[in-house]
Amino acid sequence: MLTILVSLLGGLGLFIAGMYMMSHGIEKVAGAKLRAILETFTRNRLTGLLVGLFFTAVIQSSSTATVMAVTFVNSGLMALNNACGIILGANIGTTVTALLVAFRLSAIAPIFVFAGAVMMNFIPNQVVKKSGEIVMGFGLLFVGISTMSTAMGTLRDIPAVIQFLSSFTNPVLGVLMGFVITSIVQSSSVTVSILVVMGAQGLVDLRICMFIILGCNIGACSSAILTAIPCKKDAKRCALIHLLFNVFGTILMFVLLLFFAPQIEAIIRTISGTGDDAGSLGRNIAFAHFLFKVFQVIVFYPFMDQIIKLTYVLVKGEDEVQKDGAYELQYINLSKLPNPAVAIYMAQQEMERMARMAFENLNGAVQCLLRDDADGLAKIYENEHYIDWLSEQINTYLTRINQNAIPLRDADLISGYFHVNSDIERIGDHAEDIADILKDFKLKNVQLSAEGKQDIKGMLEVVNKLMKDSLDIFATGDMTHLEEVRVLEDKTDELEISLQDRHIQRLSEGKCSGEASVSFSDLVSGLERVGDHAINIAFSLYEAKSHTQPGTAKIAKP
Repeated sequence: MLTILVSLLGGLGLFIAGMYMMSHGIEKVAGAKLRAILETFTRNRLTGLLVGLFFTAVIQSSSTATVMAVTFVNSGLMALNNACGIILGANIGTTVTALLVAFRLSAIAPIFVFAGAVMMNFIPNQVVKKSGEIVMGFGLLFVGISTMSTAMGTLRDIPAVIQFLSSFTNPVLGVLMGFVITSIVQSSSVTVSILVVMGAQGLVDLRICMFIILGCNIGACSSAILTAIPCKKDAKRCALIHLLFNVFGTILMFVLLLFFAPQIEAIIRTISGTGDDAGSLGRNIAFAHFLFKVFQVIVFYPFMDQIIKLTYVLVKGEDEVQKDGAYELQYINLSKLPNPAVAIYMAQQEMERMARMAFENLNGAVQCLLRDDADGLAKIYENEHYIDWLSEQINTYLTRINQNAIPLRDADLISGYFHVNSDIERIGDHAEDIADILKDFKLKNVQLSAEGKQDIKGMLEVVNKLMKDSLDIFATGDMTHLEEVRVLEDKTDELEISLQDRHIQRLSEGKCSGEASVSFSDLVSGLERVGDHAINIAFSLYEAKSHTQPGTAKIAKP
């Protein structure tokens, strides 16, 4: 018996390891592209459903899909209504793993293990190496299935085991068992796949397996629920949609199975193209999982608006507006890193937010200077402390996600993002420098000349355009206007020279004081350096793309 238990645990370990390698390998190779698909093609519920189905079927994890949906809703990128589609699609896509297991590919599994090992160890290309993880993971999954299947085959010779499994017929206990096991392993695919293997060995009955599957569906919601706990209320509602859909679906199927179990079993066997023999039972269980999900989606799709409304009843109100002086992170969470496929995206969102704060603070400081408004300086200094705090938090976050497995495209971005974070923080520092100049002016009772103020105002307009366009490139990844940004940066360089010359001319004509002269020069030079930091932000994505795609056309960085 001990030998059988060891074989079962070993097979289960190989199966889980294979799923992990395959899922994470796909995330590392194609995670960024899949994320882009998720962002782009979820503008309505139906397309969201199809994308969610495709995404989950490819990546072999409904938890990943639903967690990403929660994350996108939390960031404001995706509306709650559109997230519904992803959740519905993910619930169908998660059945693919069990269907693959049911078709018994174990005989060719060693070939995949060998091919994956060769790709991972003997081919230097990083994409090929990570693709090798996918191939090996696929092979290990079925080696694990084969090991478990062999061990379970010997259980049929133990009367006590057969008697116990035969006596396990309570539907409520079946649902509870499915819920508990899936909540522990964090994957309904693992639980259902084990049932498929047990069914193929004639150890379990289809009817009780159907109730266990219902419990699995609820247990699979735990990842999204845990992710949503520290998030905004709409993200909590998104996780609740996933939970409510599966709870309502479980209740519906539970009632139908109580009254129409024989008819449902007959439908499953007909669609799966099998009989009621032990050898066909594994495929019947896999198809039961698939058909239940499809049926639930068809039934509840027209009522998703009502389910959304119910989440507003369960999660009341709106998020509290941030209080003055209260520092907070809106997109990243240092206590719990998100799914690797969205980690870098969340960092980008937080940096974009920090950049807008820095730009606003720079403009606020310049406006205070132009209006001689020293009363506004306290807010400038307060915002600068906030920006410095955000920069430190983002830096810590980037360091942590860089230590984890993330998509290759995202890994290439990390280095650039460290520099972007620094550039944004330096723009914030220039706002503080301008505030210091105004404070010094007030102490010395000095003002800029009207001509000097007009020159600063004109240069600020160019710098603002440069900052806005650079941030748009960083936020969207659209580099079609990169050359225009470079031209704007050249213009700030030219403006610095011409304004310095104009200033010297005014000084020689006695139109401005010597005390204001040095400060004006510092102001113009500071704005030019802001332009330098801004174009660094724009070029961060371009340089990462050039690194991963050697054929990319080069644009000279100023």
